[in-house]
Amino acid sequence: MIHPSAVVSDGAVLADDVEVGPFSFIDENVEIGAGTVVGSHVVIKGPSKIGRNNKIHQFAAIGDAPQDLKYNGEETWLVVGDNNTIREYATINRGTVDGGSYTRIGNNNLLMAYTHVAHDCLLGNNIVFSNGASLAGHVEVGDHVILSGFSLVHQFCKIGNNAFAGMGSSINKDVTPYTLVSGNYATARSINKEGLRRRGFSDESIQALHQIYKIMLRGAKVELSDERVLALSAAHPEVANFVAFIEASTRGVVRSA
Repeated sequence: MIHPSAVVSDGAVLADDVEVGPFSFIDENVEIGAGTVVGSHVVIKGPSKIGRNNKIHQFAAIGDAPQDLKYNGEETWLVVGDNNTIREYATINRGTVDGGSYTRIGNNNLLMAYTHVAHDCLLGNNIVFSNGASLAGHVEVGDHVILSGFSLVHQFCKIGNNAFAGMGSSINKDVTPYTLVSGNYATARSINKEGLRRRGFSDESIQALHQIYKIMLRGAKVELSDERVLALSAAHPEVANFVAFIEASTRGVVRSA
């Protein structure tokens, strides 16, 4: 299962059925779970823990040191969950002590070619990053998020569940859940209606999210104590999540132009 030209360090721990392709390098302090396939010319540095049934394609660079000038060789980690696909030339860096010491990637994610996940990023589940999408350090990405090709996310931004960023988006503020954004700098365009329908959200929930979107992200800023906001939040859990995300944001959120 391990090609003769691959280099697997003595301190690496690989499940019995892990495949490692030609000319790949697995560092010390790397753990790889059952069913994972590592292609050719892949580099996985440690300390890193890679879960089960992942597919890592050729020339990916996983778990290298953070690209942070404050990093001074401290032990920090990358943790990757299960059933992820990491395509060609993707790069994922370990965390920093100041950022909590961990970069974490959840389950069932697709990171396409040339994507980058920087130090201390926290990714949820069922995410798609199209070719060239990149995260700066300390970014948090919720579940079912899609970043279209060459989208860029500024450090410390948060992207809520079920959000969608159009091609070439440049995101420098938090993106509310369920929202479609695009542009440079990104602006909110609408609720991610098509994506929500595909994931089984009811028409009633989508309509309620459209209403809160118009209230909160279009025109003049509205207080969270506004009666319309309170009523919609009480009636619809998705709206409550949307409002809570705005309330918790420290960078401010992407709004409509």
